Amino acid sequence: MEKGLDRLREMFGLENTDIRTYSPLTLAYIGDGIYELIIRTILVEKGNTQVNKLHQRASRLVKASAQSQMIQTLTPHLTEEELSVFRRGRNAKSFTMAKNATMSDYRRATGFEALMGYLYLTEQWERMLELIRIGIQEGEQNGEKIPGK
Repeated sequence: MEKGLDRLREMFGLENTDIRTYSPLTLAYIGDGIYELIIRTILVEKGNTQVNKLHQRASRLVKASAQSQMIQTLTPHLTEEELSVFRRGRNAKSFTMAKNATMSDYRRATGFEALMGYLYLTEQWERMLELIRIGIQEGEQNGEKIPGK
């Protein structure tokens, strides 16, 4: 049985596109979604609670300032390739901005999302999860505990 994105491509008749042709903002678009899904999964698995509380907890972790802090924590752990993807995302010219973020936080968050999108689309899921785990653990050491039960 096929695994991963090949199965998705087969089921929906999608072409296998060279990842290098994607713009950094396209990578950030998919990275934003996959990162939020991972955070939501972590929160749900920590225990059943009211959806409103889950939403509030997730929002604190996926907002631009939180992503900006996470990528700053992760930078020493990134490979040259990962740093390159992050920089491309950070330097991409976006015509929108998060309403409650500084421009620098928003740009770093876009770079973080581009990295997540790149790792997802290249099926480097273990690496993606490892980086998220490192970011959360080091954030907790700095007093930014992931909200739970």
